[in-house]
Amino acid sequence: MRLILLGPPGAGKGTQAQRIVEKYGIPQLSTGDMLRAAVAAGTEVGMRAKAVMDAGKLVSDEIVNAIVSERLDAPDCGKGFILDGFPRTLVQADATETMLKSKGLELSTVIEIQVDDNVLADRVSGRYTCANCGAGYHDTNVKPKVEGVCDRCGSTHFKRRPDDNRETVVTRLQAYYKETSPLIGYYYAKGKLRSVDGMADIDHVTGEIDKVLSKL
Repeated sequence: MRLILLGPPGAGKGTQAQRIVEKYGIPQLSTGDMLRAAVAAGTEVGMRAKAVMDAGKLVSDEIVNAIVSERLDAPDCGKGFILDGFPRTLVQADATETMLKSKGLELSTVIEIQVDDNVLADRVSGRYTCANCGAGYHDTNVKPKVEGVCDRCGSTHFKRRPDDNRETVVTRLQAYYKETSPLIGYYYAKGKLRSVDGMADIDHVTGEIDKVLSKL
């Protein structure tokens, strides 16, 4: 089961990805996490990425794709994976298709979570994560079962992203529609796209995603 979740900032991709991980036992692969792990491990591509970042430059698509490719060879990806934050552009999508094909693999499906722009500011500004394990929460929509205590690991330390505020939502949405939303048409044309209504409550969205995954 090889998945991509698409949707604007605040659509609920992280929450739904966590639920897929728990139910199906496949890893959620974040480009940021993969970059840091490759650098820490001192792999060849990780050292290339470190040199670029140390110079204050953006890591190229070629390096990111190489790091993703390296990560997909790990044993825990044998049953599948969820790509988180990659691909973001049509160029990256083409590179991903080529890379998967070289491994004899292809995407199972791409799930688009559709959400109205006018509710995204509330969603984004209210979210926070466990500082220890990364579990996601929200001030009103997804609270810990015990206030101030992470459901997953029991930590009492939480954090918010500095850019999770109303002032930056518009900028991030503009970037999404310019760079990432074209992937919706890209994967639709390939017959891979499935869309779910992200305006429903979280459990309902999970149920709709499960319906898609049960047909794979």
